Amino acid sequence: MKVVDVCEFYSPQGGGVRTYIQAKLALAARLGHEAVVIAPGDRDEEVRLAGGGRILFVRSPRLPVDPRYWMFWDAEPIHRLLDIERPDMVEASSPWRGAWIVRGWRGAAARSIFMHNDPLSVWGYRWFDGLVPRPRVDRWFEGMWRYLRRTCEGFDFVVSAAPSLSERLAAQGIGGTVTVPLGVDAGVFSPERRDARLRRELLARCGLDESRPLLLGVGRHTPEKRWPCVIEAVTRLAADRPVGLVLVGDGHDRARVLAGIGGNPHILPLAPIGDRALMARLMASADALVHGSAAETFGLVVAEAMASGLPIVAPCEGAVADLADPSTSELYPCGDSRGAAAALERLLYRDPSRLRQATLAVAGRARTIDVHLAELFSHYAEALPGSRRAA
Repeated sequence: MKVVDVCEFYSPQGGGVRTYIQAKLALAARLGHEAVVIAPGDRDEEVRLAGGGRILFVRSPRLPVDPRYWMFWDAEPIHRLLDIERPDMVEASSPWRGAWIVRGWRGAAARSIFMHNDPLSVWGYRWFDGLVPRPRVDRWFEGMWRYLRRTCEGFDFVVSAAPSLSERLAAQGIGGTVTVPLGVDAGVFSPERRDARLRRELLARCGLDESRPLLLGVGRHTPEKRWPCVIEAVTRLAADRPVGLVLVGDGHDRARVLAGIGGNPHILPLAPIGDRALMARLMASADALVHGSAAETFGLVVAEAMASGLPIVAPCEGAVADLADPSTSELYPCGDSRGAAAALERLLYRDPSRLRQATLAVAGRARTIDVHLAELFSHYAEALPGSRRAA
């Protein structure tokens, strides 16, 4: 089977998408499939990866809000590449321009759309959570749902990585949805990578000694990540119980994030960490991961933290809430800093030995990216006999 992924948000400077794509190409080769990615870039170029697979860059304009990324514009060069590659399955990785380019291609391949993006959570729910019930927000944003229905009608099926997202898509009349949860890099994220010395060093940089809890936040500095809510929650908690927070990330909302930190000496902002082994060591060395976003379509960072043996504090809606295990997690109302501070306090006052046992048990059950991709390719292969290609 040959799969071509028209991947709108791949970038060599990217984070989670880049990691996912490289794993996807490598595993496809090991399973006997051929996988090719078409991505926007600053020039036309073919890149062959050492682990297997190819990335075909199409010269495209830069994304205005983030210079690390480009955006598809003209359909013709992408259609030309699809004609040359002659895939069995074409996957669109977002509901935006890339999806419509895939829909407009005249080839006979089957088509899937992977919902790596949840626009209602990024915009509508984020703006109105805690103020208006979500069903009413759905009605207000019926135009967005109508757009998604029109987009998805052009595909044989829709892939979602989270049960809650699949349920919302189905409830809004988007049929043919299959749920294929993502997973973490096998052998990379583990409680065994815990480093007491690194933990002491980070707490010292937060102005605290090793007796204090070390919290970790990881993600882009964008509004939907809600880092100001996390920062305010940690600040509230620190009035009674000082804790250190290491915040790893960057993005166009960085100025607002740094303004939220202000002069708080117990919050340490760090640049994104591209070294996966170092990121795994950092995760395993913290005491908990605190997350602010309810707009995730899976929550890979949270899954990696759980595989590293960390308890989780996160919003009570969305894909991250799907992942959260009650034995190791505390949830709070979306965007509610008081609720987040209370959730942190509940977690930190749990019995440490029982919590550690629970986190190790959860880590031992971590789903891997290889399992996810094997299931995804299996769904694709099963779809081919009944696809337009076979017809």
